Amino acid sequence: MNLFRSLLFWIVLALVGALVAQLLAQDPGLVVVSYNDWTYEKSLAYSLVLVLVGVLAIWLVWKLVTTPFVMLRRRRKKAARARLIEGLEASHLGHWSRAEKALAQTDDAEIGAVGHVAAARAAAARGDAALAQQHLDALASRHPTARAVAQAELALDDGRPTDALSALDAPNAQPLPPRGVALRAEALSQLGRAGEAYGLLGALRQQEAWPKSRMERAEAQWAEAGLREAGDANVLADRWEALPKPLRAHPAIVAAYAERAAALRWEEAAASSIEHALDTQWDEGLAGLYGRLPIGRLDARREHAERWLQAHPASPGLLVTLARLARAQGQWSQAETYLHRALAQGANSEAWEELGHGFAQHGDEALARHSYANALRASRGEAISELPGRDVRARIYDEAVTEDRDAHGMPRLRDS
Repeated sequence: MNLFRSLLFWIVLALVGALVAQLLAQDPGLVVVSYNDWTYEKSLAYSLVLVLVGVLAIWLVWKLVTTPFVMLRRRRKKAARARLIEGLEASHLGHWSRAEKALAQTDDAEIGAVGHVAAARAAAARGDAALAQQHLDALASRHPTARAVAQAELALDDGRPTDALSALDAPNAQPLPPRGVALRAEALSQLGRAGEAYGLLGALRQQEAWPKSRMERAEAQWAEAGLREAGDANVLADRWEALPKPLRAHPAIVAAYAERAAALRWEEAAASSIEHALDTQWDEGLAGLYGRLPIGRLDARREHAERWLQAHPASPGLLVTLARLARAQGQWSQAETYLHRALAQGANSEAWEELGHGFAQHGDEALARHSYANALRASRGEAISELPGRDVRARIYDEAVTEDRDAHGMPRLRDS
């Protein structure tokens, strides 16, 4: 391609020269220059040739004068690139001192920013924060954005999100590149401002700052944290409504919304969010949370739970929820039955703890202590000990683990 362009240039130049020669042959013209007593009088063709010779002579003299400096500059650039390659290789292998020494010598206008950033990382990796800052300060005038991004990255690695955010918000660092936007979102998240970090997801997607899998993880994480950080019901509602539908069915996000709504005394929203999620897709964690919510609506919640039990009779989380609701309504006998069924279905320490609460509430201190001890053992993964009177409770276990199918093929518990 370069050969073709050069050839085209010389052809055009030859054509232009031929055209000029033809014009001069028809009328050679006359150039007269007079200054005081000196007069120059020559034909136009001769004058043009003389000017070209003069320009060529000046160009040759300029080349002769500047060639040593050009060669020296090229040699310095070549040496700087060699030190940059050496330093990056040493940094990759973990030779921090050697890497920092080589990279610090790459003071070149074109590669100096890369060298100083890499040198700062090498110095920070060996624990010399002061030297790392010196390398970054060298970029302040010519490469403020690169300095801000590197400074934020080192600050986040050191657990200083406030310093990272301060560096990225500097006016001379704007506009931030994709890496800077990603670091700013991470800093906001670590500072407990996940709602603001979630607002940067659009820019991160547009700039393709992260791969799709990491973007999805960050979206779910910041959505959950943003709901938990909501200071009032209006902010909570706005953030919930802004979420896409798939996230509003995500169990962890639904749990965050329900717990925060319950804490803000928004009982209807707390309960209905879990109800809608469980009607759409069953989740054991949400089934257990439904009974733990510090809200009222006992009758309505129990009605929903009993309806779900027809489709999920072996759900330990749902059985514990029903036990909590029954005990809150003063129906300890039914609550105890639900808890034993939950334990038969593999419920964890939560069921034992609830069993202990019920026994303690009704004055059976021995069984309460025994249940609490089992709850502790279950949380540690240790073997539990059976409650006294196992023969009385055997029927409950047998009923819980015996299943058949109804006319529609749904599992159900047999009547005793």
